[in-house]
Amino acid sequence: MSDSTMTPTPAELAEVERANGSNKQPVVFVHGLWLLDSSWDRWAAFFEEAGYVAVTPGWPDDPESVEDARSRPDVFAGKSVGDVAAYQQAIIEKLDKKPAIIGHSFGGVLVQILAGRGLAAATCAISPAPSRGVLPLPVNALKAAAPVLANPANRGRAITLTYDQFRFGFASSVSEQEAKELYDQFHVAGSGVPLFQAAFANVNPGSEVKAEKKGEDRGPMLVLVGEEDHQAPPAIARATYKKQAKNEYSVTELVEVPGRGHSITIDSGWQEVAQSCVDFFRKVGV
Repeated sequence: MSDSTMTPTPAELAEVERANGSNKQPVVFVHGLWLLDSSWDRWAAFFEEAGYVAVTPGWPDDPESVEDARSRPDVFAGKSVGDVAAYQQAIIEKLDKKPAIIGHSFGGVLVQILAGRGLAAATCAISPAPSRGVLPLPVNALKAAAPVLANPANRGRAITLTYDQFRFGFASSVSEQEAKELYDQFHVAGSGVPLFQAAFANVNPGSEVKAEKKGEDRGPMLVLVGEEDHQAPPAIARATYKKQAKNEYSVTELVEVPGRGHSITIDSGWQEVAQSCVDFFRKVGV
């Protein structure tokens, strides 16, 4: 990717400047595929009310709004996990204080990668996609990924989910009405690259979907998942936890939330999950 593509936006730089001027503990929120940073807006307000300062960077070239994203979906094509991790790292390194970081779905992998680089004071990895070394590939996860993985040409494309695909992968545990509202409010196209990277991570020793798990500076980590998640089922979260729990320097915890699916950060129960992350950060002194 070009240097210009990797340059944080004015809005992101303003968030960093605001965080550095606040003397508060920053929390960085990392979104995954098929969402934008605006999907964290309610979380950001919630954490600010709890005494933190929020930073919500996008992925490289992310449009500013869902409407803009839908008008030019091809802008998402070609973004890899390594591209996004480098972009997020560049933003985190501009913060004066090491942040707590929260990520969902592929954001849940990205925050593990960033924590493994010693960039996190504490981490919440929510409904994480599989990283290298995480072996389970549940049937529901394969079905949810099929709209992308079924066609190798999709690797270089931006993929928009149909409502039915979104309903199965993301909104499987909410009502039909809420599922349609979530699709209309939040869904945008996503790069095909990360799904192919995750699918082949365990046969590619040089995979970008790889997190250092045993380092002294990884920091405390909470892995959290909804028990009814189809996109990134609990088996993936449990395997992620087992890998991360081998870190002997920092605490690692796993929470499975009953009755919740992959829309756990954006549906009507989001506040319960946000509170779990606040409680974990406070417990580990962040």
